Amino acid sequence: MTDEYDAVRAKLNDGSLYVDYGPGLEALEAERVAGKELTYDFNHSRPGEAALRTEILHRLLASAGDGIWIEPPFHVSYGSHVHIGDGFYANFNLVLVDDADIHIGDRVLIAPNVTISTAGHPTVPEERVGGWQFSRPVRIEDDVWIGANVVILPGVTVGAGSVIGAGSVVTRDIPARVVAVGSPCRVVRSVDEPGR
Repeated sequence: MTDEYDAVRAKLNDGSLYVDYGPGLEALEAERVAGKELTYDFNHSRPGEAALRTEILHRLLASAGDGIWIEPPFHVSYGSHVHIGDGFYANFNLVLVDDADIHIGDRVLIAPNVTISTAGHPTVPEERVGGWQFSRPVRIEDDVWIGANVVILPGVTVGAGSVIGAGSVVTRDIPARVVAVGSPCRVVRSVDEPGR
C-alpha cells in the first residue's frame, strides 16, 4: 500500500475531504472493482441459486450474519465496508454507497428502492473541483423497518425498533422506537402509542 492510500483510508470515516482516485490509490480502485465484480455475479445469479447468492454476500461484505436475504438487483460502492447482522431482508434495488462503514443490525427490513449513502460532496462548487468528497458512517440499529424509496444520508443513525416511512429523506439521527416520515424525515409518534 502507498502513503496516499493510507491517508485516504484514514479519512473515509471521519468526514474529512479527500479524493479517492489517482496515483498511489490503485489499491482503493481495485477494492471498488472487486466489489462491483461480486455484485455483478450476485445480480446475474438465477433465482434458484440461493446458496450461491449467500456465498457471494459472505465474500462481498465486511461481515454478514445468518439468514440474510437481498433481492437483486443490489449495488455497492465497495461492499467491503458493509456489516449486516442476522435475519436481514432487503427487497429490490438496494443501493449502499459504502465509502465509509455501514452497520446494519439484526432483523432489519428494507423495502424496494432504498439508498443508504455514506458519501457526499461539498456544497461550495470550488471545493468539488478535482473530485473532493467526504464520508461519514451510517448505522441502522436492530429491528428497524425502512419503507420504499427512502434515502438515508451520511452520518445518520436510525435507532432500534424504528420505522422510516416510504419516500423519506433521512438527514439526521432518528431515535429508537419511533415512526418517522417525510423530507426531511421527522418523528411523528412512538411505535408504542395505543392504537398502533
